[in-house]
Amino acid sequence: MPLLTQHIQDENDQYSLVASLDNVRNLYTILKAIHFRDHAACFATKNGIKVTVENAKCVQANAFIQAGIFQEFTVQEESVTFRINLTVLLDCLSIFGSSPTPGTLTALRMCYQGYGYPLMLFLEEGGVVTVCKINTQEPEETLDFDFCSTNVINKIILQSEGLREAFSELDMTSDVLQITMSPDKPYFRLSTFGNAGSSHLDYPKDSDLVEAFHCNQTQVNRYKISLLKPSTKALVLSCKDFWLLLLTGFGQFYLKPAFNGPLMQWWVNLLNK
Repeated sequence: MPLLTQHIQDENDQYSLVASLDNVRNLYTILKAIHFRDHAACFATKNGIKVTVENAKCVQANAFIQAGIFQEFTVQEESVTFRINLTVLLDCLSIFGSSPTPGTLTALRMCYQGYGYPLMLFLEEGGVVTVCKINTQEPEETLDFDFCSTNVINKIILQSEGLREAFSELDMTSDVLQITMSPDKPYFRLSTFGNAGSSHLDYPKDSDLVEAFHCNQTQVNRYKISLLKPSTKALVLSCKDFWLLLLTGFGQFYLKPAFNGPLMQWWVNLLNK
């Protein structure tokens, strides 16, 4: 992206964070998957950028963009944090259109000078450069959902296609989703209790949709179905083949891609309700 490089190559030292991409589309897709609230907290270290969206301290979604994904990535401090309007950020990233013309890429250079300064986006497509400045805020404290592996009681790895179908068939008139995992039948069951009555969707552990099944004890947890909706967006947009679902001893629900690819990692955490 020569135009962007010419504009601000000499100004890198004044920024706490500089990141550039030859194609902004992948970043847009990742952030779109966790966009269920207007604001997000951004945390940048030498390893990359984590974007966190949280709702009422009950559901949390994280998008991880590894440093190696960027063509250029510089963090001058040990960590850089700020809060930003995610809706506005997505609008800026798609300023040249959310459906790109075949053969045409939108390049991005993202710069942040530090506390109190706006996030600056330099977007270039076809020799045309657009500069966006988005106000930032001090980030609010987010919950730490970094589960210890010793707390994980049960886990299952499912093909994303099967998980998408299961979530799309949930009875949204039900207030809760009940997740049952058992060493014996029904093994893995999703249950809803809506206006039309109870419905159950069972996955045998030897199903073609189940890649791995590890169940140490029977566990039945209920979650507010409204809190599950954000994760369905991630599943629809996901290019991952398999998703890992964990249930902890504290009743927490944990969903993420089973095999971390070089591009991104998503997870959604729900507190038992």
